[in-house]
Amino acid sequence: TRTDIISTVEFNSTGELLATGDKGGRVVVFQREQESKNQPHRRGEYNVYSTFQSHEPEFDYLKSLEIEEKINKIRWLPQQNAAYFLLSTNDKTVKLWKISERDKRPEGYNLTDEEGRIRDPTTITTLRVPVLRPMDLMVEATPRRIFSNAHTYHINSISVNSDYETYMSTDDLRINLWNLEITNQSFNIVDIKPANLEELTEVITAAEFHPNQCNTFVYSSSKGSIRLCDMRTSALCDNHSKLFEEPEDPSNRSFFSEIISSISDVKFSHSGRYLMTRDYLTVKVWDINMESKPLETYQVHDYLRSKLCSLYENDCIFDKFECVWNGTDSVLMTGSYNNFFRMFDRNTKRDVTLEASRENSKPRAILKPRKVCVGGKRRKDEISVDSLDFSKKILHTAWHPNENIIAVAATNNLYIFQDKVN
Repeated sequence: TRTDIISTVEFNSTGELLATGDKGGRVVVFQREQESKNQPHRRGEYNVYSTFQSHEPEFDYLKSLEIEEKINKIRWLPQQNAAYFLLSTNDKTVKLWKISERDKRPEGYNLTDEEGRIRDPTTITTLRVPVLRPMDLMVEATPRRIFSNAHTYHINSISVNSDYETYMSTDDLRINLWNLEITNQSFNIVDIKPANLEELTEVITAAEFHPNQCNTFVYSSSKGSIRLCDMRTSALCDNHSKLFEEPEDPSNRSFFSEIISSISDVKFSHSGRYLMTRDYLTVKVWDINMESKPLETYQVHDYLRSKLCSLYENDCIFDKFECVWNGTDSVLMTGSYNNFFRMFDRNTKRDVTLEASRENSKPRAILKPRKVCVGGKRRKDEISVDSLDFSKKILHTAWHPNENIIAVAATNNLYIFQDKVN
């Protein structure tokens, strides 16, 4: 069903937990199997740890608008104690969830009986000391904070700051900065809304904090530019510190140029030195010290350039693909159509196309590289551009922070692949 379609995937900072959000407002958290001596290969397996309803459908009576329950983004907070915390957001409201384990329950209260009913004070003759008794392990998810009523437009991204005290939420025209403890106020740090909305030429598509400089963040726009801002310069960061933009080649100009140059995702490398951006046809890597042009450009599915007209008609040209770095910033991964996903090795310049589908995903089976043939004669193992299924798309992927384990969301299926283990 529509509500089962996965809309976000995210590993926590250790990679032991993996969270997915779906269009039905649910969050499913998977936990990695602990290694056992008799089954060492099971170490990579993830099993369901907790499932909870994060958001419900709502209705804005002032604007007569339905607010979808779909989870747009999940971001984990670094673990400080035995409990886990994550932020999840739909179009309007961000929630901070606590996921904790309980394996004991208190018994022997004085004023209430075991069912919780209040006892008659006249029957209480002795003072009991409550004790904790063991019980079956329970995983509970509780909303600790609800950050609402701060966005007029739809939230497209959230990002936790490296100070672990603040985070930002981004909609089409504004970016707000929140303290994780304070729900009734936020600070507007970017506002690109023109005085007259008819003059609107671009919207914000994604934003992210620098991994270790708490004053620096970037945001990308639908015009293909990335702006790096420094919160130390002024309270309102409408004037960027750096602008990363690649001038368009006039010979490639077409009706679709503006649509395909819109950036759907921007990610800092773990080192903080590079930025990766994804537009419709390419992934680019930028050095934050060089604004003039990207360091590297990788073609994700250049064979679709001749198909832009039909992709515009079926609205696929507006699909928002995400991109991720591996733990050492040496490999990039992003999704494509036909349940294909792409990996690019920055050092060897090799790239591969793999497929996440039930047919070829038997457990422990090795994925075979796929090739798309553009014209002329098709080899046996190639697939023709015309037979690609555009309804099967991989928009959301995640990479384990330290190991070669990846999570790939293909519509309503989650695939987890890992390096070949002998």
